[in-house]
Amino acid sequence: MPVRTFALRYAPQLRFLVAGAVNTLGGYLLYLLLQLVLPYQVAYFLAFVAGVVGAYCLNTLFVFRTRLAWRTFLAYPAIYIVQYFISAPMLAVLVEWLHVPATVAPLIVSVVMIPVSFLLNRYMLLRGTPSATP
Repeated sequence: MPVRTFALRYAPQLRFLVAGAVNTLGGYLLYLLLQLVLPYQVAYFLAFVAGVVGAYCLNTLFVFRTRLAWRTFLAYPAIYIVQYFISAPMLAVLVEWLHVPATVAPLIVSVVMIPVSFLLNRYMLLRGTPSATP
């Protein structure tokens, strides 16, 4: 399959990976800064919340190219509540049981959560739109 055909066919997925990388990098840097003055779980929570707002904007405007709307903005955190309750225990297991450094563990968690996040985002942001094809 030629690169152009591949890029066109998987455009939303590729944009999702780019947006996710940008958002993850920003959230990770915020986490590292907050971890200097806060316990790692508190730093993770605050960076996670900031990442939800960033993800909403990036996924709405860049990835799925839909309009920002109060309805989806207010419902959007549900995706990340689900993700948080999966990823926070995963973070604890990595740090406390497997002794992965607290600076590296969130990156592992983020990679593991990519497919879950894409499917939840696609469902949330495209449901009810005329051209939605989940």
